[in-house]
Amino acid sequence: MLTSGCGISSITSGLGNSIFGSSSSQSTPPPGVSEEQLLSAAKSDVGSTGSPVGEIAHGCPRLSISPHGSHLTIYEDGRAGDGLAIMHRGEITKTARECQIEPGRVTVRYGFSGRVLLGPRGHAGNVKLPINVMVTDAKRARVTGDTVSVDATVAVDNPIGYFSTVRTVTFDIPEGTRPGEYEVFVGFDQNAQGAG
Repeated sequence: MLTSGCGISSITSGLGNSIFGSSSSQSTPPPGVSEEQLLSAAKSDVGSTGSPVGEIAHGCPRLSISPHGSHLTIYEDGRAGDGLAIMHRGEITKTARECQIEPGRVTVRYGFSGRVLLGPRGHAGNVKLPINVMVTDAKRARVTGDTVSVDATVAVDNPIGYFSTVRTVTFDIPEGTRPGEYEVFVGFDQNAQGAG
């Protein structure tokens, strides 16, 4: 039974039968985006950056990685661009989202995951990296935004740490516009201290 207008929930895809399950049953709603599922997807990643996880969500705002936002390399102070001065590098490897559409309003539950690699000048411990989130309309005008930090633990004997986060953003849409015209962008803050 299809309904339109309110209560529509969907999840993005690119992987068919994925960690979020199969779409073969119409009677059960799709499972929600969870940090554990995204973290598991990041750890099993085989190198495809920014791959969506889940099922295709028609009519939902898209979730994309910002241009130049999929990677962030942090260098020792004053040594940006020097490969031997890399402290750590963050990569967003998986994204997922679901949405709920109501008259005049959209709520997007989105998530992303990835990894942090310890560089030659990095230190073992917790690494915190900044992420920018922005929602745009059909004309690419900013509707709303947020900043998020992701954490991963790295060690000399285990130089790859993983992160995942799931958040929600709600925004109003004017009458006559479609939720699918909007886009949620996530990406590392390239202005972070030490970024290069």
